[in-house]
Amino acid sequence: MKYRVTPALALVLTLGACASGTGSDTSRNALIEELPEAVRALAAPHQDLTAVRFGPEGRCYWYRHEGPVETTFLPLRTRAGRPICARPAAPPAEEA
Repeated sequence: MKYRVTPALALVLTLGACASGTGSDTSRNALIEELPEAVRALAAPHQDLTAVRFGPEGRCYWYRHEGPVETTFLPLRTRAGRPICARPAAPPAEEA
């Protein structure tokens, strides 16, 4: 008697790929409790400033947008439409 495990295996792998990463690394997804006043002043008025996080990979701020279909994080933007990001750290000055 032969068993067909290929469809079952494919289903398990497909569902496993859809699983959300809920590991212990919450620093990347942690919301900022108190947004700096400078960032608050730069942000365009239509964005939700109660749920903002800082993305270390791009060094930019992201806000939670609750749309009619899904809730997702979008880049926090200025009134001119530019993303609000932190400046990269300056390289250390060389001593002569």
